[in-house]
Amino acid sequence: MKRKLLFLSLFVFVFISHLVVTTSESASLLPKVGVVTTGGTIAMKYDPVKKGFVPALSGEDLMAMAPKLRDLARIELVDLARIPSSYMDPPMWLKVSKAVNKLLEDPEVAGAVITHGTDTLEETAWFLDLTVKSPKPVICIGAMRGASEVDFDGPRNLENAVRIALSKEAIGKGTMLVLNNQINAAREVTKTHTAQVETFKSGDFGFIGYVNADGRIIFNRQSTRRLYFDLPEKLPRVDIVSFYTGADGSYMKYAVDSGAEGIVVIGTGLGHVNPPFHDAIEKAIKAGVLVVMSTRVHNGRVQPIYSFKGGVVPLKEMGVIAADDLNPQKARILLMLGLTKTKDSKEIQKYFEK
Repeated sequence: MKRKLLFLSLFVFVFISHLVVTTSESASLLPKVGVVTTGGTIAMKYDPVKKGFVPALSGEDLMAMAPKLRDLARIELVDLARIPSSYMDPPMWLKVSKAVNKLLEDPEVAGAVITHGTDTLEETAWFLDLTVKSPKPVICIGAMRGASEVDFDGPRNLENAVRIALSKEAIGKGTMLVLNNQINAAREVTKTHTAQVETFKSGDFGFIGYVNADGRIIFNRQSTRRLYFDLPEKLPRVDIVSFYTGADGSYMKYAVDSGAEGIVVIGTGLGHVNPPFHDAIEKAIKAGVLVVMSTRVHNGRVQPIYSFKGGVVPLKEMGVIAADDLNPQKARILLMLGLTKTKDSKEIQKYFEK
């Protein structure tokens, strides 16, 4: 009896050892994807004491909530931060970009995924699009539902992002923002709804592709307006000042006095302000501050069509840079990076036109 038990135990040990080795060998054959976690709703749970969602999940916790990942890729995890995306700032952009660039230097890494809150996700995505050197895919994701909700969308978004990172068709398409199965280009996408899952849209252009129900990645087009900047050690201060009916331009003076090297103005229509604001812009430029004119209108671009005082024709003549089709927050990022290269407004204008 003892011999039979010994034989059975030996058989089980050998079988399990073989299974472990086989599983380990299979896992080692999977491609590798880098994942950088920064926090946001995708890493939050409801706290009944605080009566709201708070940061709760580590990077490892988040990976565990998407079990299909283990069949898709080996994950190289960088648990960088656990913050709401409203806490994101330029120094953190630099950290995220450095982490992504380092991951993509590894020849085994097929692409990188960044988990992030949705409030400022489009800004981080655009910054990465401008500062990641590798042509490998970079995919930014978040979630509109917290991890303790029954309809939590984080695992699906994470799984989709890894599939895109592994797609050869995604190479060379820059940084992409992916939620709700839709793939958007970083330059074009913006958040359009405070709460709905289908919040990110790309205006006149539409999303560049989607993740099919069977997991296939399908691209319809790609954004061709691409720029690259070497990652600086520090980013200059650029403020955003909004024009509104009756504004006197006093906030322009405040931004200049506070040390802004650049100011993005949120104008109306094609990029318009009133005479007092026009004068405030002129004073800012004379003080050596670069000024970019954007618009509060969601679609279209800033254009020099009107010649009244405060129109884009006279503003450009005094040296104002037109933001083209970039929204204010993205125009700010491009101006920040442009200022690390030059303070010539004509040269900066070329960046906005590329």
